[in-house]
Amino acid sequence: MTTDMWLALGILVAAIILFITEWLRVDVVAIGVMVALMLSGLVSSGEAISGFSNPAVLTIAALFVVGGAVMQTGVAAAIGQRILLIAGSNPVRLTIVIMLAVALLSSVMSDTGTVAVLLPAIVSLAASAKISNSKLLIPLAYGSLLGGSTTLIGTPPNIIVSDLLREQGLEPFRFFDYTPVGVSLVVAGVLFMVLVGRNLLPDHKPKHDVQRIETPEELVAIYQLPENLFRLRVLHNSNLVGKTAAEARLRQDFGLTIVNILRSKQPKKSSGVLPEQIGGDNNNQKSADYDSIIPTAETIFKEGDILIAKGETSYIGHTAAFWKLGVQPAHLDEDAGQPVEQALISMEAGVAEILLPPRSSLLGQTLVESKFGSVYGLTVLGITRPGSDDPLNLKETSLQFGDTLLVQGPWKNILSLKDRPRDFVVMGELEDVMGPPARTKAPIAMVILGAMLLLLVMDVLPLVTASMLAGLAMILTRCVTIDQAYDAVDWKSIVLIAGMLPMSIALERVGLVNLVASGLTDSLGLMGPTLVLGGIFFLTSLFTQVISNTATTVLIAPIAFAAAAQLDVSPYAFMMGVAVAASMAFASPVASPANTLVMGAGNYRFVDYIKVGVPMIVITLIVSMFVLPLVFPF
Repeated sequence: MTTDMWLALGILVAAIILFITEWLRVDVVAIGVMVALMLSGLVSSGEAISGFSNPAVLTIAALFVVGGAVMQTGVAAAIGQRILLIAGSNPVRLTIVIMLAVALLSSVMSDTGTVAVLLPAIVSLAASAKISNSKLLIPLAYGSLLGGSTTLIGTPPNIIVSDLLREQGLEPFRFFDYTPVGVSLVVAGVLFMVLVGRNLLPDHKPKHDVQRIETPEELVAIYQLPENLFRLRVLHNSNLVGKTAAEARLRQDFGLTIVNILRSKQPKKSSGVLPEQIGGDNNNQKSADYDSIIPTAETIFKEGDILIAKGETSYIGHTAAFWKLGVQPAHLDEDAGQPVEQALISMEAGVAEILLPPRSSLLGQTLVESKFGSVYGLTVLGITRPGSDDPLNLKETSLQFGDTLLVQGPWKNILSLKDRPRDFVVMGELEDVMGPPARTKAPIAMVILGAMLLLLVMDVLPLVTASMLAGLAMILTRCVTIDQAYDAVDWKSIVLIAGMLPMSIALERVGLVNLVASGLTDSLGLMGPTLVLGGIFFLTSLFTQVISNTATTVLIAPIAFAAAAQLDVSPYAFMMGVAVAASMAFASPVASPANTLVMGAGNYRFVDYIKVGVPMIVITLIVSMFVLPLVFPF
């Protein structure tokens, strides 16, 4: 091997180690690869940044915008809900319908977005069917990965290999060229899951069944909130009177969270006791006598305010003594006054659970560092984490993917979190509480999506042109705002692809691509191209368990193309094999964002993915080796 080969190999190995260990973010690693290749002289500066103008990268960015608009307008959720209406409660039927439904949606949307859209509905289905979440959520994730292999736009690897064929002067894959192989894999995957995989799935019963909820009132009971809440009365001589919530610094200095303020509609002089402690007719005082106020930093406390507060008993006592507040636990009979559920839940405000997906910007931060309350206008009442039964400190806990936050605040603020699918998955059907949101742009989004698909199917416009046109149309028709469009793009993936494309240029230039391809053909070529295809599929599926499917495709696709050239056979089966194998990320919770997204809700462990995922990979390998040569003869 030459010096340049060793240098390129060293950069590649360092990148793979960083991808696996996650010491640095993948996009930072990709930028580091670009810089290292430029400094080493293996590629020119123009070649190093050429990935950002690559048609595949631009196409993927545009499709993120289209997918974001489809989710933003409620089209994806509506389609998913209608499909799931036929699921019933039989476990086998549920598994089949869920996998087929998510595969259908992920054929035109990102697999992560599809899982995020359907996850709350699946959790609700599991609850109504009295089935453990863990029996349904891995099939949900796997179905999305399989569905991505059915069309050209189903997943970035499909677009990358098609673009590589175009660069080599060959006809790129068309929209439905993936469908025969992809559908075969979907059918095989569903059959495996129903006949075998279902028995390998765990039946985890979480001690705190926080995912299985029907109404906000049930959440209050599940989290035992009345036991953690107190009612504080602002007395006439309290130093809190006239101060704003920001000035009082109750959370920062006293560890106290004010979740609601009850203010009398007919202010009276405070007697130092709460209404429920006063005899006579006041025993029948109802919540109708009070206005419910959602506190903000600017809210001014007034004499007689009743503060619904969350905090430890010692903190409550300290706060009451310091500010001269009357104290009473939040346990109330409905006949004695306003129960805590009414203080937390109304037509204006309520409680909900939100799940943190793997791309959330909150990961690694505490709630204080993220300024959650001021940014989102919500109060976090509790945090639960898969595999942990210990209570988590709201101020000091660094958030991780899979964490579930119980939030309280205005319904409009809770629902607005659905506009940030990268950061949050809102659990439950909140539209049932608030009424159906306005979806006036849904028909327009459907028309634009249909037109894009029609242009691609009829091969009227190149993929990059059709996708960018559709993305622009979504913005111009305000199916998605420009800010929402930017937020819909997974910039980490875009930078990753653009940064790793120069690596493939360098590997090809120094001869490493041909060297690895020769190794494959020399060792397996004598037994026929089908076995070489199997070797490439296995190598790709192995890589995609530890690094992203896009990075895997960028690295392996040139090797597959070179192997086909050395065997003097058509490269189409080999390239399709790489694209398909790159999506078969079944054996690890971190192999795909779709896998990590369901990990917390399903209470899965790493070994659960291995038990079900490894046999699934073997099944897809066997099916691909049989189907690919039939669809794309050598």
